[in-house]
Amino acid sequence: MFNKLLFALSTFILSINVVFAAVEVNKATAAQLDSVKGIGPATSKAIIDERGKGGEFKDWNDLQNRVKGIGEKSSAKMSEAGLTVAGKPYAATSAKEMAAKPEEKKPSSVETKVNKEAKPKKEEKAEAKK
Repeated sequence: MFNKLLFALSTFILSINVVFAAVEVNKATAAQLDSVKGIGPATSKAIIDERGKGGEFKDWNDLQNRVKGIGEKSSAKMSEAGLTVAGKPYAATSAKEMAAKPEEKKPSSVETKVNKEAKPKKEEKAEAKK
């Protein structure tokens, strides 16, 4: 009885590790890639074919550029499901996004005060209309 319980417990613990195991895109087989949610047989074949042609993927941007059908959204979903590229999960802010979105400069409190003082008051506007 104790042996059966011990066997069941160890099987359960091992199955948990398998569920949360990361799949490295540069080392994975087609079956391992298929086990990642969001990757089907066609995508896993495309990944393996491209990996054979151009070598290992350097990073997520390299994977996105070389494999048709893998973009920002699918990369985020596959990363959440356990896929890694060069041992790293997908970072939501890629270099493309950083280049596309220049930082907006917020006015400092001094600039805000100057702008408020520079605006004409209602009385001055009324006099200007006359």
